[in-house]
Amino acid sequence: MFRSILPAFLAMMTTASLIWPAVAARYPVQGDVWKIQLGQPTTAIPEGFADFACGTNGGPPSQPLSGWSDFMTCTPEANGWREVYFRYDDELEYWAKANNYDEIIAGAGTKVYGIPAVMSVLIDNKGIIKGLRLVNDPRDDSVRLEDQEALYSFLRNRFMSTGGKWNCTSQPLANGESPVNGTFVKDDCSMSVNGTQYSLSARYLRRAGERQIDPHTGQFTQNQFESNVRFEMHVD
Repeated sequence: MFRSILPAFLAMMTTASLIWPAVAARYPVQGDVWKIQLGQPTTAIPEGFADFACGTNGGPPSQPLSGWSDFMTCTPEANGWREVYFRYDDELEYWAKANNYDEIIAGAGTKVYGIPAVMSVLIDNKGIIKGLRLVNDPRDDSVRLEDQEALYSFLRNRFMSTGGKWNCTSQPLANGESPVNGTFVKDDCSMSVNGTQYSLSARYLRRAGERQIDPHTGQFTQNQFESNVRFEMHVD
């Protein structure tokens, strides 16, 4: 899974780094979730984001919002924070298509390390950004569902460089669950570094009732398995 998507991802990043200096000053602002700083007010969030809505715990958007400032419209979670869903502004993608920058088009969309993702921020009642939530997006078929689990490895490696150490637990398959092509992942990880709490979980398996081959037709099934990666980071 990870190995199958890694060469394409590295090639995309290498090409983008080569063309960036020549066109960065001319094309629209590129959204980057890692530029959102925890502990800062929503007014400090840079440009490059759009399609704001109340979040649904990492799921699809619900009530549309006009911008970050509408966060109080959303129902608070148990800790009082409110989840605001967003996407990358697609102005860059349209610009790339108009100017034939195929490399940029290939990486377009709301993605993390080339993997489609549902993104949201968690905001307290004072308008301070307390957390960031990322979940791979199985609705986006620009990356195969079996390859989206690679986001787990990318995120683990990224935040190991913070100086912390992941504490991970691998759970066994439950009754009715089975591997996907001989492989399964059922991990839950956590880490704390300098007041920032991280959590990361991954599931790659067939749930009860899901099969590779349909017993009625004898045909291969499509996406009858779970490939889910969920990441959160927050400050108190």
